[in-house]
Amino acid sequence: MKILWVFAHPDRRSLGGSLMTEGLRTLESLGHEHRTSDLYGMGWKAVVDADDFTDDFGGPPRDRRLFVGSEQERAYRERKLSEDVRREQEKIDWADTLVFQFPLWWFGPPAILKGWFDRVLVQGFGFGVKGPEGRTLRYGDGGLAGKRALVVTSVGARESGFGPRGIHGQLDQVLFPLLHGTFWYTGMAALPPFVVYGADRLTDAGYAHSAGRLRQRLRALPGTDPLPFHEENGGAYDEDLVLRPELAPGLSGLGVHS
Repeated sequence: MKILWVFAHPDRRSLGGSLMTEGLRTLESLGHEHRTSDLYGMGWKAVVDADDFTDDFGGPPRDRRLFVGSEQERAYRERKLSEDVRREQEKIDWADTLVFQFPLWWFGPPAILKGWFDRVLVQGFGFGVKGPEGRTLRYGDGGLAGKRALVVTSVGARESGFGPRGIHGQLDQVLFPLLHGTFWYTGMAALPPFVVYGADRLTDAGYAHSAGRLRQRLRALPGTDPLPFHEENGGAYDEDLVLRPELAPGLSGLGVHS
């Protein structure tokens, strides 16, 4: 496999940094190729602005309104996106599996990783891709179809708090915007997340156990089944993009989409 490991933690000496080192070492031992994007280490710019694009005159489009989606697509097709964005897109093109590792802050990834999604998965590359019949390809199809994505995250709370009746909400639903709204939307098959609970209270023995679980998970990665989300163009949704009543009858909410 060819794996891109995107790391979003400000300290490589952290629990997350240690787990990434363990994970990359495991991938090497299994004969997989890997590349990394250490976002804090790279000094990644987290916000989309006019500096992401160049116009026909070689500079950013500052003399007109910035319509981000259309400007992203134009710059992508004309190879006028900023160099840092193009490098990340080249890594994605190379990879068949993407690992996104981050601590769960305020029920989502750190801002620097959100900014990576905003700037890299541009219209025309990650989304807004048209099929041969002119239909927009998304939710199981699209620019990144055929790739898989794995979340590796750590949380301070106990596992029970993220269970089906936990106060924090069930974790797969907390991560739904990422798993379904980012990965699946762009065509990437979302794999079941790898989670370390109680991260800020982890003992040496707890770390050894977590590292062992990560090694085991990476060894099984080629055969891991993705989350069973419905495809938009697979017949599960009607013309208004509403799930058909015969699927998950009587239920509503995020869980009906898988």
